[in-house]
Amino acid sequence: MEELLSEYLPILVFLAIAVALGIVLILAAVILAVRNPDPEKVSAYECGFNAFDDARMKFDVRFYLVAILFIIFDLEIAFLFPWAVAFKDVGMVGFWSMMVFLGVLTIGFAYEWKKGALEWA
Repeated sequence: MEELLSEYLPILVFLAIAVALGIVLILAAVILAVRNPDPEKVSAYECGFNAFDDARMKFDVRFYLVAILFIIFDLEIAFLFPWAVAFKDVGMVGFWSMMVFLGVLTIGFAYEWKKGALEWA
């Protein structure tokens, strides 16, 4: 049992240091922060402009499609990088499974492009 605890000790020490550092930084910000609010600083703004409409208005579906595209291609990179690093070891099955994955992503991208999801005008 002691051997198991000694293996986890560095993780617990790291976790304790991370929590302590987080608490120290939060307390330092609370104690040392300059509090000089004025109406201009605390006013609500939206992308550098004053808020001009209700925050609960409906968004165009293209915003969501672009977000989905970002997630898809972000995940693609997350899968491609380790695959490329271990390219010599994956063999033909790994190669063709990645080609199928990239093909599905390409078909999805072409579909969104065809539907006009990337056009803003």
